[in-house]
Amino acid sequence: MNLAFTELQDELRTQARAFLEANPEPTWAQLAELGWTGASVAEEHGGAGLSFLEEAVIHEEAGRALLHAPLWSTSCLAPFLPAEDQAAVAAGEASWTLAVGPLVPDLDTATHVAFVGGDTVWELVGFEREVLATNDATRPLGVVSGGEPGRTLCSSDALPAIRNRSLAILALEATALGARALELGVDYVKNRIQFGRQIGSYQAVSHPLADSYTELELARSLAWWAAWCVSEDEAQAPVAAAAAGANAADAAVAACERAIQAHGGIGFTWEHVLHRLYKRALGIQSWEAPSAQLRAEVASELLDR
Repeated sequence: MNLAFTELQDELRTQARAFLEANPEPTWAQLAELGWTGASVAEEHGGAGLSFLEEAVIHEEAGRALLHAPLWSTSCLAPFLPAEDQAAVAAGEASWTLAVGPLVPDLDTATHVAFVGGDTVWELVGFEREVLATNDATRPLGVVSGGEPGRTLCSSDALPAIRNRSLAILALEATALGARALELGVDYVKNRIQFGRQIGSYQAVSHPLADSYTELELARSLAWWAAWCVSEDEAQAPVAAAAAGANAADAAVAACERAIQAHGGIGFTWEHVLHRLYKRALGIQSWEAPSAQLRAEVASELLDR
């Protein structure tokens, strides 16, 4: 089995990183022009027709850049929407989020809200939305009130697959933002001079960063395993997604904390980018299920075998 990234995936990564560095706050229409909103939407519905592995590259770079757009929430739902809704997503005319609990992600930017009622996933219509102030300003949460079922979107049988996609995407985001935090930390300790030496030459500074490197590499391997399982509709997708979600979130939080510590006083200022990375990492770690629960799911699966 060839585990290397393909030429297409490498090109996607290069273009995505360059675009997000030049456009830190892109519009949904701009993302649609790039084909990101309909990455896994079939070509006959106006999408790019890519596999989830190619889409995963985009999500990894989106996490690194702390993209403020409903790309994660929309990508989880898009393959399960009716054909006309998939076409609208691919064209940049619609974006979605799923209300599965009291707090709804991306409620400030998503144009449509789906919810689960009985054995069906419906579009929620006639509702009011309230966006809440949260630590992570790049991924606000909100609450919806009122409303009633509109069109039928898909069967609730799709929910496990939607969850697998969600956990895999969040794991990819987490490893990418953790890697960015580590890069910032390593660059700082290589250039900060104290007592006539680079502070990175002190083991108390360098060893924690080295720990983050090994943890993030393992987490990234798990995240891409989960992405492959989702792409191939493998039976192991649930356990792969749970393992990736737990490890990636914890590794990202630890990487951010160590990078902040390595920066010293400047790392503890709210203006530093590390805090924005840290807030997204904490948000991923706390979303849907804590790491302990995800690890319990993995253990249960292994013991049941």
